[in-house]
Amino acid sequence: MAREEITPEIDAVLNKEFQILDHGFVRLVDFMGSDAAIVQAARVSYGAGTTKKSRDRELIRYLLGHAHTSPFEMVEFKFHVKLPIFVARQWIRHRTANVNEYSGRYSVMKDEFYVPRAEDIRFQSEVNMQGRSDENVPEDLQQEFLEYLASSQKDVFANYKKFIDTGLARELSRISLPLSLYTEWYWKIDLHNLLHFLRLRMDSHAQMEIRLYAEKMAEIVAAICPMTMEAFDDYIVGGARFSKAELRVLKSALDGFSPDDESMKQAGLSKVERHEFLEKLKRIGEL
Repeated sequence: MAREEITPEIDAVLNKEFQILDHGFVRLVDFMGSDAAIVQAARVSYGAGTTKKSRDRELIRYLLGHAHTSPFEMVEFKFHVKLPIFVARQWIRHRTANVNEYSGRYSVMKDEFYVPRAEDIRFQSEVNMQGRSDENVPEDLQQEFLEYLASSQKDVFANYKKFIDTGLARELSRISLPLSLYTEWYWKIDLHNLLHFLRLRMDSHAQMEIRLYAEKMAEIVAAICPMTMEAFDDYIVGGARFSKAELRVLKSALDGFSPDDESMKQAGLSKVERHEFLEKLKRIGEL
């Protein structure tokens, strides 16, 4: 990207390390494209149109709101991320990306382990079977867990280094290192798949540690694609999907409801969005 195209907003996030957790960070190394690239790609299909930003915004909102995803694949981001291995194992499930990770076969691992804050140590949730609850853990149990982490991490790394120093192969010496150890990687992904990652990992049900990375990345992307991230916040983060059964429940609550044009304008809906909203209400009424 040409230097003259770097806005102050972009300059504030490009090649800057943003600390996450105790030793981690996320850094935008490079990117290709912006909101303009999405609009340009879409208009190959939609035909030439005005270049006014208001129309660009409407087009991006239409594309995202109707899941026309291919134009968003024209934008790419490359991040340098330092993260605990257990976070990396969750992250790598998003397979539509290019990844190159620090290798414990070629290099000696660093003595850096994730230790949660005391207030982040919680009991297992009884509702979210894969996560923690909001219930506070007694201070003595918090302290016991933190002391266990500190001692076990110290011991396992000391033994790792001992065997490294004997000349034992690095690929063998590393195998007892825990998931709390930090790793690093370069991660490149297009915007369509990045939005999918953000939708899942910014969700309140996602593990807190990976959620912090996702939230910071969303801020970084917003500096480069502000119209896209505005639409993402409205349609994906702030929106909701309903099943057929749920729509039936809504129908019973909405019988007789008819929003006027002015109230929809005040809610910030464009002319096209107002029309689509009424069509959705009509669909509910036909259930």
